[in-house]
Amino acid sequence: MKAEIISVGTELLLGHTINSDAAHVARELAALGIDLLQVHTVGDNPQRLEKALRESLARSEIIITTGGLGPTEDDLTKETVARVTGAPLEEDADSLARLREYFGTRPLSANQYKQALLPRGSLVFPNTVGTAPGCAVPAGDGRFVVLLPGPPSELLPMLQKSVTPFLLGQSGETIVSFMIKTFGIGEGDAALRIASLTGGANPTAATYASDMEMFVRVTAKARDAAAAHDLAAPVVAQVRSLLGDVVYGVDVAGLETVVVEELLRRGETLATAESCTGGLLSKRITDIAGASEVFGFGFVTYANTAKTQLLGVPEELLTAHGAVSAEVAKAMAQGARARSGATYGLGITGIAGPSGGTKQKPVGLVYVALSDAKDTWLRRLLPQGRYLGRERTRRLASSHALDMLRRRLSGLDVVGKWAV
Repeated sequence: MKAEIISVGTELLLGHTINSDAAHVARELAALGIDLLQVHTVGDNPQRLEKALRESLARSEIIITTGGLGPTEDDLTKETVARVTGAPLEEDADSLARLREYFGTRPLSANQYKQALLPRGSLVFPNTVGTAPGCAVPAGDGRFVVLLPGPPSELLPMLQKSVTPFLLGQSGETIVSFMIKTFGIGEGDAALRIASLTGGANPTAATYASDMEMFVRVTAKARDAAAAHDLAAPVVAQVRSLLGDVVYGVDVAGLETVVVEELLRRGETLATAESCTGGLLSKRITDIAGASEVFGFGFVTYANTAKTQLLGVPEELLTAHGAVSAEVAKAMAQGARARSGATYGLGITGIAGPSGGTKQKPVGLVYVALSDAKDTWLRRLLPQGRYLGRERTRRLASSHALDMLRRRLSGLDVVGKWAV
């Protein structure tokens, strides 16, 4: 089965918006074993969109459009697809009901109402996040045009929950995928380690970089889910073995989920002390349901006086070594644990930038410490090459803190290659 993607939106052509939708859809198609022939970007122009649709339908069985489904005057994807497929727009009762529920007591204007109009004969994909539903429109000879909303927060859930099952139904097979999550290894290094596994057609193994982490997706296709699972399982085991202890889970949401669940299982607790991350670590932990059972104290000690008064960091230590130092990071972790009575304390101090660095302490330098009742461990982080910004530095520091605790809970070397 062959497919093409048509991304709709003048903002994409002007460079105002990065076309991440095409990347998301392309990855999903690859995982499903569907050949992607071309990706097109078309502005909010119905004539050009119609031309692109007709040309794509002459080549491929599945055309996936992204964008142009909203309430504004330049959202014309549905209207154009209806004209190309000969399927007039009709009110979809379920979509209208969802719109009314979404707007509640607010009036439903005419331009909002038009989102409930879909090409006749469509298979509707509910929008669980926003207002514009998606759909699959028959285009003759077994061909379909799949319409998806533009915002990634709406497209991704619809793609995974509705479109993937629909596409699987067209192929007559079942696909099972496993996400092997890692921290502390680059995509290039990981690809080399699992090179012996990436050449297979079924199952497939591929590396992806995402949010300063790397994951391997193993996908298998078979007559049913059980058979696909049996095909994929040995490859998942091989990937885990080849990558080693940088793997923190399979099909898990993130490091914070793994840490909170393991603390819950062990009946242990955590306290945090943050300077440059400003509470980001605490936020990530408390994003997880059940975190209140393991996390009671989060100290944000941006100023030196806060470090002294709340955590008991000695003033002479700050004077001698500075707030951004190995000694202060350790004292912060120890102080958080001691003041809270928690099993573990995590401390983070650094220079998130973009200013404030010196030759001795450059922008992007961060110290992360973990303390328990017996020991304190430390990681010293420096930008790998070019400094990549304040938010990236903060996010990466919080991930290192979670990874240190994850490794301590798993009985692994806590510091790893970041030893001071």
